[in-house]
Amino acid sequence: MLARKLSEIKTRIRELEARYHREPQSVSLLAVSKGQSLENIQEVLAAGQYQFGENYLQEALLKMEALQHPQLEWHFIGTIQSNKTRPIARFSWVHTVCDAKIAARLNDQRPPSWPPLNICFEVNISHEPSKSGLTTLGEVIALARTCQSLPHLRLRGLMAIPAWRSSLAEQRAECRKLYDMQQALIQQGFELDTLSIGMTEDMEAAIAEGSTVVRVGKGIFGERPK
Repeated sequence: MLARKLSEIKTRIRELEARYHREPQSVSLLAVSKGQSLENIQEVLAAGQYQFGENYLQEALLKMEALQHPQLEWHFIGTIQSNKTRPIARFSWVHTVCDAKIAARLNDQRPPSWPPLNICFEVNISHEPSKSGLTTLGEVIALARTCQSLPHLRLRGLMAIPAWRSSLAEQRAECRKLYDMQQALIQQGFELDTLSIGMTEDMEAAIAEGSTVVRVGKGIFGERPK
């Protein structure tokens, strides 16, 4: 059942790439597996999904220890606490960097023999008080310049969870804000290739506006267990 849902989501992504004149295979799928059992993740892994996003560190570490596969890639997409950066620095990707102190700790605690840690800056693109993240282009540029001096980090792009909007046009307008911010950074000379935006409900708007990573949980696994 989960393999079928995964296939449907991947087909939907390919259809949206074509509809909005995106390059084929330019949008990747990150399966959000927080709260999911090892059995569910194994089923999706066996169906060919290798990138998984986790929000809760302790839960993620147990899964990372239990599941081994040469192509398996773990992305941390939760809030980062400064006293937990050491294990987070061992992920493949971190999507939620929004603080210079956190960036420095991740850099210092990344095993030096490993490739640089791929990071995205979290942007509070809709300026919601309940969400963390950078809010202005100036803040984003300043942190990007700080990360240029951190050799064990590789800034790949930006991530956001836009405020929910009911219409496709309104969703696209929110997603466009992040795309425009990324383009402004590229014009400043930063080499970015990742726009992590779009989930089950707003995936179409995100792909229409340049997303390269969509983070899908419910569309693959169904409603998360309580």
